[in-house]
Amino acid sequence: MMLETLYQDALHRKQQPKEGSYTNYLYEKGLDKILKKVGEEATEVVISAKNANKLEIANETADLLYHLAVMLVEADVSTDDIKTVLLARQGKQSQLKDRKTVTDY
Repeated sequence: MMLETLYQDALHRKQQPKEGSYTNYLYEKGLDKILKKVGEEATEVVISAKNANKLEIANETADLLYHLAVMLVEADVSTDDIKTVLLARQGKQSQLKDRKTVTDY
């Protein structure tokens, strides 16, 4: 899984800092800086999708996934934690009432 690889790289960098590393710069600045970058990158993904530019979407999504991985490491949330939540949701019916009910899983 791509996010797992990014997560492991970010975790490794936190455990073994490397001078001049952008990832370490983010950890040194702390959670607020990391969250700011996550927000910026999420916005850039939305804008690139509105522009319908596949290369731009891919680049901005890669940036967002990287910053999400750094945030997860900083928040001590593993990809296994996320996987557990997703598996628990699998096959569940939405509680939204304004959309058609899905009956074929």
